[in-house]
Amino acid sequence: MEQSAEYFLNLIRRSRRGKFKIYIGMSAGVGKTCRMLQEVKTLLTSGIDVKIGYVETHGRKETVALLDGLPVIPRREIFYKGKALEEMDLQAILNLHPEVVIVDELAHTNIPGSKNEKRWQDVLEILNAGINVISAVNIQHIESLNEEVRQITGIEVTETVPDSVLAQADEVVNIDLTADELITRLKEGKIYDPAKVETALRNFFQSDKILQLRELALKEVASQVERKIEAEVPKNAFRPERFLACISTNHESARKIIRKTARLASYYQGRWFVAYVQTQAENTDRIPLADQRHLINNFKLATELGAEVIRLKNNDIAAALFETATQREITTICIGKPHSNLAQRLLGTSLFAKLLNKVEDTEIDLVIVA
Repeated sequence: MEQSAEYFLNLIRRSRRGKFKIYIGMSAGVGKTCRMLQEVKTLLTSGIDVKIGYVETHGRKETVALLDGLPVIPRREIFYKGKALEEMDLQAILNLHPEVVIVDELAHTNIPGSKNEKRWQDVLEILNAGINVISAVNIQHIESLNEEVRQITGIEVTETVPDSVLAQADEVVNIDLTADELITRLKEGKIYDPAKVETALRNFFQSDKILQLRELALKEVASQVERKIEAEVPKNAFRPERFLACISTNHESARKIIRKTARLASYYQGRWFVAYVQTQAENTDRIPLADQRHLINNFKLATELGAEVIRLKNNDIAAALFETATQREITTICIGKPHSNLAQRLLGTSLFAKLLNKVEDTEIDLVIVA
């Protein structure tokens, strides 16, 4: 009875929740904000109560021109470190309660002292209040793609949006340009100030980088569409996928494993877990404070991406992971590249070899993701 009531309550909550539309682009300057503002004009013509909650023009003439005359909710002024700064006024949006609100820069980090740390958290609050939201984000800000983006651009993006937020979107639209079209816009001064164009062309705005980011954006939107279609298939039609990401105190490897497992879980719409097994050799009094901080940060990252974190104590790492996988009905165990030496490989004593031996006669898959 309780389960039935909770299910019905969830249905009510979903029906009251606002609809969420996201424009995705491969980089700055493809036209996401312009497309949102054009949509505002269309909605206003149709008699829809739509407001601009936050739009960043970056001084671009065509964006400024499109914004002119549109209903804008004034920004909130915050004093931080002796400076007057502006931030989106979340409370004003909730109080005015328009049918649709435009919120640009989804990955933005709010000024300290704001109600929420991140703008995407503001957006979730707006949606839960029953207000429809149209937002925008660049592909490099999607959390689980962080490592791929870094490999392409050589830049580690610090402001990110969890994949779980994108998964909540009712519609995801890719704003696509060819590499040549984007570079032409840059040279014409439509993206950055003319003084910054040459630097941009030497760094981020190189054709090969743009092409790779464009491919990432196209794949992401395609996979979002696939997931929406697959969500219509009855849950009992297939075996539900459940993933277990196995991490250690190796910071870089752990982050890669977490992000790649998050992508898998998102694609297959499956639950996922992150497991860390602490051996006696990794007691808190035996490992450096920096490693402890990295481990805590990785737990936080996993939680933000939608995982349940499992901390275990056992000197037999393989046994602990296999037992956890069995208890949680895991279908796929995800680990990093084996770093075992030749002797371990020959004797079958590496973690990979031990896990492989344990899952051999089960339906659990073992995959190397980083």
